[in-house]
Amino acid sequence: MRKDDLYITVPSFFRCPISLDVMKSPVSLCTGVTYDRASIQRWLDGGNNTCPATMQILQNKDFIPNRTLQRLIEIWSDSVRRRASVEPSELAAPTRDEIADAIDRVKVEKEERFDREVLAKILRFARESDDNRGFLAGKDDFVRLLVDLMSQVDFKTTSAAKLLIVQEAVKILSMIRSKISDRRRFSNLVLNNGRDRLTTIVYFFKTGNVELKIDCAGLLEFIAVDSESKVSIAERDGLVVELMKSISRDSDSSLIEATLSCLIAISSPRRVKLNLIREKLIKDLTKLLTDPTTASVSVTEKCLKLLESLASTKEGRSEICGGDGECLKTVVKKLMKVSTAATEHAVTVLWSVSYLFKEEKALEAVTSTNGVTKILLLLQSNCSPAVRRMLTDLLKVFKVNSRSCLSAYDTKTTHIMPF
Repeated sequence: MRKDDLYITVPSFFRCPISLDVMKSPVSLCTGVTYDRASIQRWLDGGNNTCPATMQILQNKDFIPNRTLQRLIEIWSDSVRRRASVEPSELAAPTRDEIADAIDRVKVEKEERFDREVLAKILRFARESDDNRGFLAGKDDFVRLLVDLMSQVDFKTTSAAKLLIVQEAVKILSMIRSKISDRRRFSNLVLNNGRDRLTTIVYFFKTGNVELKIDCAGLLEFIAVDSESKVSIAERDGLVVELMKSISRDSDSSLIEATLSCLIAISSPRRVKLNLIREKLIKDLTKLLTDPTTASVSVTEKCLKLLESLASTKEGRSEICGGDGECLKTVVKKLMKVSTAATEHAVTVLWSVSYLFKEEKALEAVTSTNGVTKILLLLQSNCSPAVRRMLTDLLKVFKVNSRSCLSAYDTKTTHIMPF
């Protein structure tokens, strides 16, 4: 098959000016410009009152279905599907030489050559393999160019097409971040180089689709390298609220995991912990842990790790033990039920509130959920020395003689997870 046959040319007027994808439901605004219905609806729902392509103020926000264009797209799509039935459907991956050449042209001509198709080609290359991602991350000037793109955005005046180009840059940076060798230097490049790149990432996290939100959360986690960077990220206007929305029960499971990882990364400074507690993070974590549709192994581990971090503050312990003790009872129920990591985080939470700070409500919650029995069983398992010390401390609080009680549970050891 000829190489040219692997590529499909999309007529430009079939593409939505916002998403640059083939339109599924083309509608026209009062300015005469046609968009895909979902894309323009998101634009207007975001509080915009202009036409993205012309930036004219809209006299009204009514849509007029473009039936003629929709019919043309349907005819074209049918022909593409017939062709796909006998030909490969995926575009050929660009070679390393082609990518190197594209990057060199961009470096010479700067943003004039930085169109979305070039970035989409590079993104496709990055998705192919770890080696490709390492190749891109190793091109320091290229990484800097992508970061610089994020500082060229004015959200009041920048066109939708330019915003999409910057989105592609964010996606590439997120994809290659694990291959960037100097994480601190990259963090400084984003946060402390005299230009506001963080606002761009936060904006896309607020307004993007699920995939873009996941990419932004990954970047935020990656640049949180020290207390200063973590506070800068956490105190950016509106970010914590958006992060909290993204761990609701209705959110995509991958987005929940990415958001929890981001929260873990930024939560170590005390002032960040207090902010998260004020925003009722502990209540949201409890909901995630008690909902069988969201409480996967990974989500459970991350929730318990965050609770462990928040339990180091007086305010956090008060919230964890507050109300009817539902949060702490949920933590006890996770002992020996999920994974080694989840159990260790849960034990640390119990140790913090019950042994270190002797919260009365904590003692009641642990006792009422058969927590002492679980502690005794855990002591018989192959737990780590650190966890064993915490379990021994907990038994002292509950005034239980572990030696005399352990023999009573010997017959149950075969049912214990091998920690």
